[in-house]
Amino acid sequence: MNQQLEQELLSSWQERQEYAEMMQPLLGKLYRDQAVEISVFGRPLLGASAIDIIKAHRTVRLHRGNKLRLRESWPLLEAMSKMTLAPAEVDLGKLAYAYHYENENAELDIDTYLRRELVDVLDKKDEHPAQDVVLYGFGRIGRLLARLLIERQGKNNKLRLRAIVVRGGREGDLEKRASLLRRDSVHGPFNGSITIDHERNALKANGSFIQVIYANSPDEVDYEQFGIHNAIVIDNTGMWRDRDGLGLHLKAKGTSKALLTAPGKGDIKNIVQGVNHSDILPSDNILSAASCTTNAITPVLKAIDEKFGINDGHVETVHSFTNDQNLIDNFHKADRRGRSASLNMVITETGAAKAVAKAYPKLEGKLTGNAIRVPTPNVSMAILNLNLQTTTDVEEINNYMHEVALFSDLQHQIEFTSSKEIVSTDLVGTRSAAVMDSQATIVAGNRATLYVWYDNEFGYSCQVMRVVEEMAGLTYPLIPAK
Repeated sequence: MNQQLEQELLSSWQERQEYAEMMQPLLGKLYRDQAVEISVFGRPLLGASAIDIIKAHRTVRLHRGNKLRLRESWPLLEAMSKMTLAPAEVDLGKLAYAYHYENENAELDIDTYLRRELVDVLDKKDEHPAQDVVLYGFGRIGRLLARLLIERQGKNNKLRLRAIVVRGGREGDLEKRASLLRRDSVHGPFNGSITIDHERNALKANGSFIQVIYANSPDEVDYEQFGIHNAIVIDNTGMWRDRDGLGLHLKAKGTSKALLTAPGKGDIKNIVQGVNHSDILPSDNILSAASCTTNAITPVLKAIDEKFGINDGHVETVHSFTNDQNLIDNFHKADRRGRSASLNMVITETGAAKAVAKAYPKLEGKLTGNAIRVPTPNVSMAILNLNLQTTTDVEEINNYMHEVALFSDLQHQIEFTSSKEIVSTDLVGTRSAAVMDSQATIVAGNRATLYVWYDNEFGYSCQVMRVVEEMAGLTYPLIPAK
């Protein structure tokens, strides 16, 4: 490499770093002061490092064929930071790309363009009160929900983690809980500071005061004594899954609603955000966020059905092992699950295929399903074998799903990858419910096989958070909408 080219590459990289570093404080300020969350083609930038911001901009070329340079998006972010905005999700990448590369905007200056695009939230304030949230249980999902709640800590944060409820209370319990929140073998270290308040039996994390409450039953807790009122309780224990059991949460003082992080039984609505969230009524005080697999496959199935129609199909889930399985061979009440999870692939059942119909009734009775548990700790895959109502090909399905992932009502739920090298660990920390692997798509006439990755822990937790926001009435506009 000659010296001139080397210098050009270095200068280009340094320019991108400088712009990314200038963006970081504005991204934080927009969220803290106005609850405006910024993304680039769906990639959230809240708390992003300079490298994360650069990488988010690089993905634009994969989606649209042209680069989006940081020096092109920076002026729009800078202008937004000077505006008074109501809470919103703003895709800086889409706005900047449209401004620079779509001819209809060529005659507009940046301020005029932004005022037109942001008109629905410009010069408006959000008067919505903050919502208290309680985590009942503090296992894998509970701790990830805590991380998601704490990362949004700020004066305009409307979802406030006020307490966690666990069994126990033995000596050293607080230290153990704090350590498990601080360090995670799969998801890495907690992004912030955690300290223990022994006197008040609480954790302090990034400015959040989180009361730790010990209880053996939901109805024995008095939240009001801790200043907690009208709380949404997220039950991630899975111990109570019907209306009577979950109703115990509503008998506790200081609660108003309960959300189950598992499939609900009986007449409980199973909500897959992005698919049937409009079914949530203000009067609903007990809901389920369905399962991780149901959240992964239902948005994809809905999108495919709306375009091509689905006659029938089979869903095979290749699922990471869970805490329900044994580490080494031992007695288990379920078939095969007693065998070592770390050494075996284990065939087991899943209700996810049937559960799809609870969120998307058009597919009732059309799907079968099964599952194979495999020796990985996180990130799973669903293989959708579908008989469609129309003939198609790989290119048409992939192009359609690419657009769905970027510009539809399912853009928070579905991601799209064209990588030929992606493997499961690359998807740890994915915030979408599903990632469609376009390189694995198989189509023969009206038969299609789709491979859908999903982070069954973190991606699912993000979906749970979206349901909580719906329950709290805290849904904010997405700009641009599609």
